[in-house]
Amino acid sequence: MRLSRVVAPRDREFFDLFEEAGGNILRAAGLLEEMLRDFPERSELARDILICEQEGDRITHDIIQRLNQTYVTPLDREDIHELAAALDDVVDYTEEVADYLGLYKIEAPMEQAQELAGVLHQAARQIAQAMPRLRGFKDLSHFTVEINRLENDGDRITREAIASLFDDGIDPMVVIRWKDIFERLEEAIDATEHVANILEGVAIKNS
Repeated sequence: MRLSRVVAPRDREFFDLFEEAGGNILRAAGLLEEMLRDFPERSELARDILICEQEGDRITHDIIQRLNQTYVTPLDREDIHELAAALDDVVDYTEEVADYLGLYKIEAPMEQAQELAGVLHQAARQIAQAMPRLRGFKDLSHFTVEINRLENDGDRITREAIASLFDDGIDPMVVIRWKDIFERLEEAIDATEHVANILEGVAIKNS
């Protein structure tokens, strides 16, 4: 039997933390979608998203600490490190979007930003649902394929959104602010695809 198939207590700790990270991503993305849907009335949700970002840092720290203390790991060490960092990136970019909305004193959301937040929330849900299946390295492809599809949707919406900024003689400062926000939303969605790519690699290695 391969060592990676023996689920020791420390192995369970890694998988538990990855599930926790998936749940944290889903919460942050859900809060951002809610914030943009009812902005600026729900601008206070930025504080809750910041708490998610801090929680993501804590989970990442716990994973790396356990990695440094564990001789035999349930996944390749580099995969654990890369997956932890990729999961953290999703929350970091999500929090940046919320932060920019406040910094740039946005008065009303653009429809494409709301669409992108919806795509991010859907991709986050796929990550959260995939994480428990990491324990058996099975049935991950359904989720990774869907995340890739959502990332393509996000790219299309972002291109259309940025093009629309140059359509109607919008104030150049407004163009710059919204372009930044759209790009952060795209980076958050791209980060979910990076997670999916790592999961695909892990599944192949352990099949």
